[in-house]
Amino acid sequence: MPSPSIDISSSIKSQARSLGFDACGFAAAAPVDDEAVARYDRWIEQGQHGCMRWAEGHRDLRRDPAMLLEGAQTVISLALNYYPSRFQPSDALRVAYYAYGRDYHEVLREKLTELAHFIEQITHCATRPCVDSAPIRERYWAQRAGLGFIGRNNCLILPGKGSFFFLGEIVTTAQLPPDEPCTMTCGDCGKCIKSCPTGALHDDGTVDASRCLSCLLIENHDDELPAWVGEVIGNRVVGCDSCQLCCPHNAHAVSTTVPDFEPTEAVMTLTRERIASMKPGDFKRTFAHSAISRLRYKTLQRNAVLADGGKKA
Repeated sequence: MPSPSIDISSSIKSQARSLGFDACGFAAAAPVDDEAVARYDRWIEQGQHGCMRWAEGHRDLRRDPAMLLEGAQTVISLALNYYPSRFQPSDALRVAYYAYGRDYHEVLREKLTELAHFIEQITHCATRPCVDSAPIRERYWAQRAGLGFIGRNNCLILPGKGSFFFLGEIVTTAQLPPDEPCTMTCGDCGKCIKSCPTGALHDDGTVDASRCLSCLLIENHDDELPAWVGEVIGNRVVGCDSCQLCCPHNAHAVSTTVPDFEPTEAVMTLTRERIASMKPGDFKRTFAHSAISRLRYKTLQRNAVLADGGKKA
């Protein structure tokens, strides 16, 4: 006879699959290991987080999931595929795949909340769903829960599936049997390091966000960016994806089955002319339920001007 905990674990994973999640794993909710904490602190101290000032805060919460939910016993890590089935035409300004469809924060939150309610019903335990706006170390917990490993491009790579996945977590007071952590690595590949257009990726697995195009184009809202950005931006206006597109693990990526992640008409027809003619109200309406709204109106226009003068990529 299987134990009740195994039955519950199987039921949770089955429900996760029925909601569209591609992977689900469990890790014991314990403080983050000292080495990982030291790496993060060193990254902040060296200023490699760039303009992402929010990364400096809530470090105590990032270290211990029990601070996110009193009595936490388990971190449930989940992955949701967003690799597109259709791609922008060559004359469109390039948007990173993660922003092709509906805002992933909304989609993930809905699915995580539904799964959390299911867990509460069958375990009578408390839950807290987390998307990436919560101070939780998503890739760390995904690796601990056996979903995949953190690549040299700092993306979570699911073996046999690739890295085009959103991550979400449910912290719960239910004590569930942990899965085996993933111990794979990138080995000596290094293709992402060579392909990064700005040299933001380092051999030690760190990312200098102050040089990362994705960070600069999305998180940095200054009126002007460093002059060198115009030399490498190509036709990008939202994010980059270079370090994922070159990754061998993504060579056979499968398209998402989540309708919400299908590319919107606004993304498929995003040209310099459309961006230049946009007013603040147009931007707000067009991208109301898109991750592109994070850029802000003036940031998107700034990026489009730079892309207009940049080299094609």
